[in-house]
Amino acid sequence: MAFVIYGAGAIGGILGARLHLAGFDVRLIARGAHLDAIRAGGLRLESPEGATTVPVPAYGSPAEAGVEPGDVVVLTMKGQDTPAALDALRAVAEPSTPVVCLQNGVANERLALRLFANVYGVCVMFPATHLEPGVVQARSAPVPGILDLGRYPSGVDETARSLAAAFEKAGFVAEPRPDIMAWKYRKLVMNLANAVSALSGLDGDDAVRLAELVRDEGETVLAAAGIDVVDAETDEARRADILQMPPFPGRGPGGGSSMQSLLRGTGSIEADQLNGEIVLLARLHGLPAPANELVRQRAVAAARDRLPPGSVPAAELLAELRR
Repeated sequence: MAFVIYGAGAIGGILGARLHLAGFDVRLIARGAHLDAIRAGGLRLESPEGATTVPVPAYGSPAEAGVEPGDVVVLTMKGQDTPAALDALRAVAEPSTPVVCLQNGVANERLALRLFANVYGVCVMFPATHLEPGVVQARSAPVPGILDLGRYPSGVDETARSLAAAFEKAGFVAEPRPDIMAWKYRKLVMNLANAVSALSGLDGDDAVRLAELVRDEGETVLAAAGIDVVDAETDEARRADILQMPPFPGRGPGGGSSMQSLLRGTGSIEADQLNGEIVLLARLHGLPAPANELVRQRAVAAARDRLPPGSVPAAELLAELRR
């Protein structure tokens, strides 16, 4: 099994590096200064266990990397970049190519299934940081992440089992699950607070209250839409104490992927694919979702205007919701 890791940022970079170190054939697809740095000096992987530079091949596009029979393509870009990535991929990959959506959100798999017959979802529990070209940080050790997976929309097949085995060989915890999307919807509820963290941080009563509002609203909308969601207690039991995040020299700032988007000044953020999923479902079912709509709009504006994290007080957002 060979891997094309499409989107070699924090998640894709660490995954690709660890698969390479485990003996798998890996090709990364990256862009910009990050691609230049990997090509020039390898990918530096930092973690609580130390640092190493991994000489993993890196390319600028699927056409350059090539997608051969027997390859598995793993999508690890943000959800807002998935449509363009799939367009580029379909030009060089056969429709039977396994495509693995190792991404937050729940819309990527459906987009992929329009173009590729064999699509897999991964529930990503994987604390990671990428703020500097050529460098990625795994924040948890000795296990860097939990990558349970299954065939989309449901089921487990031999490819899913082989993927889980490969992820385990690379040091992750991974279990094939026939109901993977129910797990991904639980992760979506957790990720609804990403925009709050990016806008306001999660310290202080106001930020905590706002995070609770968007998550509670998400739970209400998902229930009304009749979507199966793994309950919070089952999810917590699965994670247990597997992920341990001790400090280490040079560790980047905490916070989720949305906060890192603002720190890097990328100009985009994943709020449309996370909070926007709840807004979409609410509109489809005639329900209100004001908290998710507000933080979605404000997060997208913050990214567009390249504001730093913590620029919008949670008290201001709560006051706007009360109007």
